[in-house]
Amino acid sequence: MSRKSHKVSVDDPEDTQKNFNQDQVNDQTSLLIPLLGRDISINCICRVPRSEYGSIALLNRSFRDLIRTGQVYWLRREMGIVEHWIYFSCNLLLWEGFDPVSGLSVHLPPMVTSDCFMCSDKESLAVGTELLVLGKDVTAPIVYKYSIVTNEWTVGASLNFPRCLFGSASLGGIGIVAGGCDPRGKVLSVAELYNSDTGKWEILPNMHYARKMCSAVFIHGKFYVVGGVGDDLKPIPCSEEFDLKTKEWRKVPDMAPPPNEVDENARPTNVVEAPPLLGVVNNVLYAADHHKRELKTYVKERNLWITLGGLPKGSASMHGWGIAFRACGDRLMVIGGQNIYGGRMVEISSWIPDGGSPQWDLLARRESSNFVYNCTVMGC
Repeated sequence: MSRKSHKVSVDDPEDTQKNFNQDQVNDQTSLLIPLLGRDISINCICRVPRSEYGSIALLNRSFRDLIRTGQVYWLRREMGIVEHWIYFSCNLLLWEGFDPVSGLSVHLPPMVTSDCFMCSDKESLAVGTELLVLGKDVTAPIVYKYSIVTNEWTVGASLNFPRCLFGSASLGGIGIVAGGCDPRGKVLSVAELYNSDTGKWEILPNMHYARKMCSAVFIHGKFYVVGGVGDDLKPIPCSEEFDLKTKEWRKVPDMAPPPNEVDENARPTNVVEAPPLLGVVNNVLYAADHHKRELKTYVKERNLWITLGGLPKGSASMHGWGIAFRACGDRLMVIGGQNIYGGRMVEISSWIPDGGSPQWDLLARRESSNFVYNCTVMGC
């Protein structure tokens, strides 16, 4: 019996996905779990935690193809199944992924870069199944891309407007960066959208304000840029909301968390505060006050911030630098370090908001010679 073959264009991921479903998933001769049938088999695999995918890929060819081609992640997205892992770096070229549910920790392959990139300021953003790390090479800005499907680092598409110190956030297979400053130090108002399916950047309409040192989040499917300063280094008076459907920006007053109360007489004049430490769980916005080590939440109906309680003990920072505060699925997470007996310990803590005061669970701790350089969350 002859078997029908499909010619697939490697340059078109959408065609690859469609032909994969036809040639692999619908192939009666290579059922995943014969007693269950192909549809139920796929449904089961998509619901298995991705921490188990390495073991599942060893079971048979169909399982291996489903996972190693990355199609399982595309199918999970179609089914609305999302797991959130946090990725962080305490070393200039080394990254670690952490699953807060299972406690599994994985070490990514080392980045192979120039000395210039290693020592430059870097920003990170996770979109779809990719981790993007943006920095500067010898001659120009560059983007390195890590794929959890191939477990490899490659050079990704460059921004249309290279920048640093920008706000960024992701939602499924898209991510948006906004503001920041260009290689010459000019503060930007331009925003760009990254599509992980195409690997390309799309220029969006400009914000109302040019700003750097800002943060960004998604709430109810809309992109918000919060905080930041302009060319004069003065705080921007309001936040901004971008509607993906109308492609329009709207000013949002008083959304930024109140500034940290610091004794100006005791603070060196050359200290630069970190951008707001923000996270969103169930469309509720939270902020970490690194000075008071307090957790605050934004009450949208009253347009004000209230204090919920304290941050984990291991959340020391240098004016907000050196710790990570992120929303990871249904929980808030803090990754921070503290000096102990001449060394440094990095602790990973989490809390699932329940309407009360935060009760932080210590998920992991380990020795580290450095603080947290970069941190982002991947949901796939």
